[in-house]
Amino acid sequence: MKSILAFGDSLTWGFEGGTFRRHAFADRWPNVLAAGLDGKARVIEEGMNGRTTVFPDPTCEAERNGAVALPMLLATHQPLDLVIIMLGTNDIKYANRCRAFDASMGIERLVMLVKNHAYNADYKPPQILVMAPPHLVKTDDEWFNDLWGHAIEESKLFAKHYKRVAEEQGVHFFDAGTVAKADKTDGGHLDAKNTRAIGEALVPVVKKILAF
Repeated sequence: MKSILAFGDSLTWGFEGGTFRRHAFADRWPNVLAAGLDGKARVIEEGMNGRTTVFPDPTCEAERNGAVALPMLLATHQPLDLVIIMLGTNDIKYANRCRAFDASMGIERLVMLVKNHAYNADYKPPQILVMAPPHLVKTDDEWFNDLWGHAIEESKLFAKHYKRVAEEQGVHFFDAGTVAKADKTDGGHLDAKNTRAIGEALVPVVKKILAF
C-alpha cells in the first residue's frame, strides 16, 4: 500500500467556517482522497490551524512554522510515496508579509526539505504535489475580515506563483481553487461540499502520479 502525507493548515485539518468545529472525518479532503484510491493508498492527515509555510507565529504557543514541523513528519511517517503540500493562506494574513510571492518562496523551501531529507537508506524520496489553496473571499465577519480581508486580491495570485515554483522544481502542481471556493461566512475556510470537492478532484491526479 502506498503512503501519502497531506501537509497543510486549517483547510487540511477541516476547519468548518462559522462554527470553529472540525468537519466530519468523511468530509475532509484527505479522507475523501483516500476513499477514492480503492484501498491502494493511505492518506495521513497532517493539517494544523494557522500553519504557515516557513514563518514563525509568536501569537500561538503551538509551533506553526511548517519548515519546523515537516522534517519531523517526514521522519515519523517514512516511507512515503507522495507528499501533498497546501499552505500559504496564513502567510498572507500578516501585514508585514502579505504577498503570495513570499508564500511561494516558503513553498519552495518546503519542497527542498522533502527532496533533501535524510531518509532511511532503503527508502526513496517521495514525489511532491504542490497545491495552491482557494483564494480568500469577502466576508461580513468582522474578526476574519480584520484578519485577512486586506489580502483577498493577493490570494488570487497563489496559483500563478506556486505553478512557477512547481515547474522550476520539477514537481507536480494542482490548483485547488479550480474546484473549491472559500465560504463567505469567514472568507477563508471551506464548507463540507468544497473540502470534499478537493479530495474528489485529486483522485485522478494522484492515481496518475502514483501510476495506479
